[in-house]
Amino acid sequence: MVFHPTEFQLHLFHEGALFKSHELFGAHVISEGGRTYTRFCVWAPHASEVRLAGDFNDWEGNGFNFEKVNKEGVWLFVAEQNLTGSLYKYEIITSSGEKKLKADPYAFYSEIRPNTASIVHSLGGYKWNDRSWMRKRDKKDSTSEPVSIYEVHLGSWKKAEDGSFLNYRELADQLVPYVLEHGYTHVELLPLTEHPLDISWGYQTTGYFSVTSRYGTPHDFMYFVDKCHQNNIGVILDWVPGHFCKDAHGLYNFDGGYAYDYLNEHERENRVWGTANFDLGKTEVNSFLISSAIFWLEKYHIDGFRVDAVANIIYRPNSESEVNPHGITFLKKLNSAVGSIRPNILMIAEDSTDWPNVTTTPKHGGLGFTYKWNMGWMNDMLKYMETDPNHRRYHHNKVTFSMMYAFSENFILPFSHDEVVHGKKSLLDKMPGDYWQKFAQLRLLLGYQIAHPGKKLTFMGTELGQFSEWKDKEELDWHLTDYEMHAKLNLFVKELNKLYKRSKPLYQLDSTPEGFEWIDANNHQQSVFSFARRGTNDDDFLVIVCNFTWHAYTGYRIGVPGLERYREILNSDSLEFGGSGVINKKVIKAEKEGFHGMPFSVVMNVPPYGISILRPVKKRKGINANAKEEDGSHASGRRTGEQAKFIDKRTG
Repeated sequence: MVFHPTEFQLHLFHEGALFKSHELFGAHVISEGGRTYTRFCVWAPHASEVRLAGDFNDWEGNGFNFEKVNKEGVWLFVAEQNLTGSLYKYEIITSSGEKKLKADPYAFYSEIRPNTASIVHSLGGYKWNDRSWMRKRDKKDSTSEPVSIYEVHLGSWKKAEDGSFLNYRELADQLVPYVLEHGYTHVELLPLTEHPLDISWGYQTTGYFSVTSRYGTPHDFMYFVDKCHQNNIGVILDWVPGHFCKDAHGLYNFDGGYAYDYLNEHERENRVWGTANFDLGKTEVNSFLISSAIFWLEKYHIDGFRVDAVANIIYRPNSESEVNPHGITFLKKLNSAVGSIRPNILMIAEDSTDWPNVTTTPKHGGLGFTYKWNMGWMNDMLKYMETDPNHRRYHHNKVTFSMMYAFSENFILPFSHDEVVHGKKSLLDKMPGDYWQKFAQLRLLLGYQIAHPGKKLTFMGTELGQFSEWKDKEELDWHLTDYEMHAKLNLFVKELNKLYKRSKPLYQLDSTPEGFEWIDANNHQQSVFSFARRGTNDDDFLVIVCNFTWHAYTGYRIGVPGLERYREILNSDSLEFGGSGVINKKVIKAEKEGFHGMPFSVVMNVPPYGISILRPVKKRKGINANAKEEDGSHASGRRTGEQAKFIDKRTG
C-alpha cells in the first residue's frame, strides 16, 4: 500500500541514514485514487499502543489506533479524510499502561504557546523569488568572502505598538532594510524551532521541524528568508541538536522508555540547563536530527546553522574530559550529509573546547564545520578592554595571544547575546572611563574586530551603543539614536562594515598566515599594536594601528612593507564618529628608513583609544577612489564639549 513505509526507508531510518525522515514521519496529506487521506507516522519503540487524538475526535483516541509497522517501533495511522488545519497529538500508552499525550516530533507547525498541540500543515504553495541568490550561494566559498553577521532575537529586536511581537512579514519589511543599511552580510536568528518558554530564547526545543508560531506561519517565515535573499542577505539559524526541554508534551520520556534520550539518568539529565541530552548513539536519533537540518535547508532555504553547545556533544554528558565517540560520529555525519546536499552551507560550531580540527573535513579527520566561534579571542579581548587602561601594559598578551592559534581553524569572532546578559553588562558599559571614553573604546574594539583575522558577529543593539544589558522582554533602545554619541557610533558601524566589504585584505586570507603580519606586537608600554593585513595580490595590503590608551601621539613612527604613499581610509577618532579629531588628513609618504623589522616606515598621528587604517595610494584611478573613502571617513566641524574636555586632559 502506498501509505506504508518501504523496507528500504525503514532500514535507512534504523541505520541512522534516512536524512529526509520528515517525508515519512509526521502528518502528510496524500491523494490516492481520487480520494484524500492524512497519514500519520511516529517512532515509539517502547509504546504498547499508539492512538491519534485531536480536535476532530474530541481528543479521544479510541477508534483511531495506529498499526505497528515493525518490531523496532514504527507506527502508522491513515485517516480517510483531509485533516489540514486540524490540531492533534499522539496518545501513547506505555508498557506500564500510562497514557501520554505527545506533540508530533515531526510536526511542521504547532499551536502558539501556551497551547502545545501539533497542526496538520502543508508547506507547499509558496513561490520563491531567490533563485539568483541560491545560484550564487552554491558557487561561493565564504571563507574568502566578507562575512559580517548581525545576531538577532526576533522577539525583542522591535515590538509592535501594543507591545506584541512583530510577525515574520513585518520583521522582513523592517529588519531587512535595516541590516542592508548597516552593511551586514548575514543575519543569525536565535532558535526558531518551536519552544514552549519565551525566556529560553528558543534553546529548549520541542519542535525540530516546526518554525515557531509566535511570529506567524511557515509561509510567513518563507517570506522573511526570501526577502533577505532578494537583498543579498544570508540567513543563519541557531540550532540545538545536543539537548531538549523536558516539557510533558515534548520528546522527554516520549513513549515511556526514553526513545530520544539516555536510559541512564546520569547521562540523560543535563543539570546545567535543566534539560535532557539526546542519546546520539541511537541511530534513529541521528536520522531525526540530521533530517531536521536538511529540512530547514530545503524547505526554508536556510544558508547555515550555528550549532549550539558543541562541547556538550563532543564530551559525554556531565563530563568535561570524557570524549563521547557517538557525539563525534554524529557531528561528522551531520556535516558530511549537509555538505553533500549543499556544499557551501555555513556550519558554525559554538564550541568552547580546544578540540582540534573542528573545521577540517571528516575525510581528513576533522569534524567538518565551516567555522568555529573564537571564544578564546572574545574572552581575552573583553577582559583586556575591561582592564584599567593604565594597567593594560601588564596584560599585553591578551591581545597578542590569539595570533598563536588564529589560523588553526576557520574562525568567527563573536560578540554575541551571551556576553550582554546575566549581569555581564552591555559592550559599551564594559568599557572603563567616562562617557566619552566608553564610546571611543567601543569604536576601537569594533574596529579591531574588523581588522583581526576571522569572520565577524555582533549582537543586535551593539550598533546603537546600548548602556543597558539585553532585555529579552523589551525591544531595543531605539530612542538612543536621538542622542549625538549614539548616532555617531551607529554611523561608525555602518562605515566599518562598508570598509570591511570593500577591502579584500580584511577577508580574503582570513584563515592563512599569509593574510596577517605583525609590524609591532611588543609596545606594551604604550599599548599600541600595529600590523598588516594582506589580500591575495602581493601589492594589496592595509596597515592597521590600534592604540588602547587615552594618550594621543603625533610624529609616531611605524614600519611599513612598501615604499608607498599612504592614505588613511578609516580613523575611529574622526569627529563624525564622536572622536577628538586626531586624524591623518593628508597623504603620508613612506621613508626609506627601516623600522620594526620593515624596510620602510611612516610618521603619523595615532589617535587616543583609536584605530587607524592606512591603504597604499596606487594609480590615479586608485587615488580618486581612495579620496572618496577619505571624504567618507573624516569630518570637519566643531568639537563637542566632551571632546574638548577630553583633549585638554589628554594633552595636559
